[in-house]
Amino acid sequence: MSDTQPRRTHIPAPDVDYAVGNALPHDSAAWQIQGNARYIDDIPEPANLLHMAPGHAPNGAKGRIDKLDLDAVRAAPGVAAVLTAEDIPGPNECSPSFGGDPILAQGAINFHGQVIFAVVAESHDQARHAARLADIEVGAEAPAVSVDDGLRAGDMVLPDYQFLTGTPEDAITEAGHRASGIIRVGGQEHFYLEGQIALALPGDGGEMHVHASTQHPSEVQHLVAAMLKLPEAAVVCECRRMGGGFGGKESQASQWACLAALGAHVTGRAVKIRLDRDDDMIMTGKRHDVLVTYNYGHDAKGRLAAVDVAFDARCGHSADLSLGVCDRTLFHTDNAYFYPHARILSRRVRTNTVSNTAFRGFGGPQGMLFAERMMDEIAIRLGLDPLDVRKRNLYGPAKSGRDVTPYGMKVADNIAPSVVRRLEKTSRYRQRRRAVRAFNKANRFLKKGIALTPVKFGIAFTLKHLNQAGALVHVYTDGSVQVNHGGTEMGQGLYTKVAQVVAEEFGIDFAHIQITATKTDKVPNTTPTAASSGSDLNGMAAKRAAGAIKDRMTKLACQLYQAGRGEVQFANNRVRVGARDISFAELAKSCFLERVSLSATGYFATPKITWDRETATGQPFLYFAYGAACSEVTIDTLTGEMRVDRVDVLHDVGKSLNPALDIGQIEGGFVQGMGWLTTEELVFDAAGRLLTHAPSTYKIPTASDVPEDFRINLWQSKGNKEPTIYRSKAVGEPPIMLAISVFSAITDAVASLRPGRVPQLDAPATPEAIARAVQSMRVD
Repeated sequence: MSDTQPRRTHIPAPDVDYAVGNALPHDSAAWQIQGNARYIDDIPEPANLLHMAPGHAPNGAKGRIDKLDLDAVRAAPGVAAVLTAEDIPGPNECSPSFGGDPILAQGAINFHGQVIFAVVAESHDQARHAARLADIEVGAEAPAVSVDDGLRAGDMVLPDYQFLTGTPEDAITEAGHRASGIIRVGGQEHFYLEGQIALALPGDGGEMHVHASTQHPSEVQHLVAAMLKLPEAAVVCECRRMGGGFGGKESQASQWACLAALGAHVTGRAVKIRLDRDDDMIMTGKRHDVLVTYNYGHDAKGRLAAVDVAFDARCGHSADLSLGVCDRTLFHTDNAYFYPHARILSRRVRTNTVSNTAFRGFGGPQGMLFAERMMDEIAIRLGLDPLDVRKRNLYGPAKSGRDVTPYGMKVADNIAPSVVRRLEKTSRYRQRRRAVRAFNKANRFLKKGIALTPVKFGIAFTLKHLNQAGALVHVYTDGSVQVNHGGTEMGQGLYTKVAQVVAEEFGIDFAHIQITATKTDKVPNTTPTAASSGSDLNGMAAKRAAGAIKDRMTKLACQLYQAGRGEVQFANNRVRVGARDISFAELAKSCFLERVSLSATGYFATPKITWDRETATGQPFLYFAYGAACSEVTIDTLTGEMRVDRVDVLHDVGKSLNPALDIGQIEGGFVQGMGWLTTEELVFDAAGRLLTHAPSTYKIPTASDVPEDFRINLWQSKGNKEPTIYRSKAVGEPPIMLAISVFSAITDAVASLRPGRVPQLDAPATPEAIARAVQSMRVD
């Protein structure tokens, strides 16, 4: 196949004998294709089920609630109960962190769409219709809607935080070339296919069983228990699978689970709440949009001397997860580049909008977009190839003096230069850049751009105590194995990977592993499935649980057949003990007969994490995941329309647990990142109302937006140098930042109109934004 012919990704063949490393399909794939995969709304409804809908003030984003008349709501057909904050037995709080997130607003509202009451009715439609009958008056106050509004008000949800290394102000002054600028980086709606939903089932003595579409079942358990004044042991949260999460169900699923549980507590009947898409988009947080203001200095070859940058993030009305999100923006402001001197500042701005929250990349993409914008600006002003500028600024090898981040962590396993060089060659970047120049010279209105950008992403929760996981494994006497762990499945294939790990440990077929729902009564005190660490944490915990059972089975086999431990091998569903060969099931049955336990828990805590936020010292990440993408685009300078012509990706996943799932994550992450940077635009009016609250006005990428020529390859790694699960690397979040190459390619295309001038292009680069950038190139 010639290089000019579009092609799709080739999934490499497995290079190991058993489950780990095989390109196995997602455990739910066949059921999902058939429409049979069971989500919460597919669970058979219990008798006397009630449905819940949230109610809010249709007008106003900030102000005192002067009138709340719910008589018409209570009198509506089918209504069984109408709940307000007064019905909550315990704390009226669903915050994951610092408070300020009431389950039901009381006395005042802080943003448009804030839930004031909830209707419980016999049907979903009856609940929704009744919720609209409320007579609510809010004493309107001028809301702070944008980052600029919040900065003028001077109100922050958290204190400012910064990294400072060297003397950036002096270094910029002394640099041969200096520049400054501003870029606005937009937010993003999660747009999970399955919206926010919860089903609460009351039990004996006030016990509560909650099915929640959540990335953090233990947090749901904790908040529901506190709200109902129950011990946490009396509340069970269960999640078999989510129809997407992307961070939007890490903290913000809890409010809806609490409301369903409150309804079940008050009525004594099962209650389900399922948000319609408009309510979901209005009432839940997004990716943080950010105003970035910066200064930097560099030499004549584009090599950085110093960077001074401030990120003003629109956090919304409360902190939610903004501490970690905005911190991670700072951690990734360098991307893969060495900053000799740097000041990197974050201000967490309070606004009268729904609180923004976790989103794939968790603040990292905003920091990296700035880094790549800076590289593009330097190249444009100096008349250099942007890739050459990038390569000159990459972190250097150990002991080079160019291997320490702005937060003091050494980049010990820096493969970014090698990944970039390899992709530069395989994507034919230099030849294609010449072709782009020729195309632009020959075409007046259509212009092409190309960019190759790297990714360096830190893996671990920067909040130390979150870096832990547990698992529970049972082996049954027929040789089948049941696996449970604290991670949640949101489509990323975590359950499949962990099951592969257990199958590998026992030397049995993947088909013999039974995957079960995440439940807080099986594995307690779990942490969220986030920070790309699901496989690292839960895979290792499951491996340890399986290893404990395998050790017991081995010991019994030695006793039964007079063999040494070194003579016992588990493989191909069999166990070889010296000269004897028995089935795995036969040995399992023998364990039962000899009273040997076939159940074990496993626990894992990530080593080496020593980050101290107060002093900004230590090691916040166990390792870095690397990648690079080369994107080529065509823009129409008359309309601002854009097409992504080709994408080449080379991504580092260490020793892949499952190349099919990893490539799927890379494809999906890239397209989601591309949507964030090109089509997905959140628009609020001056009153704080979200105008883009449905797919009719908010444009996620469709199949037609996916590049026809989309080439993804995995870096041929000998394995992670850190002792991760089978030497693999995380893959959930890093790929979203590969899509910054598309934004840089658009910048390159617009810059071709007037060499030497930097386009005024903000993100997302919608057709309107591209058209404005084109116009800016024509104005003196």
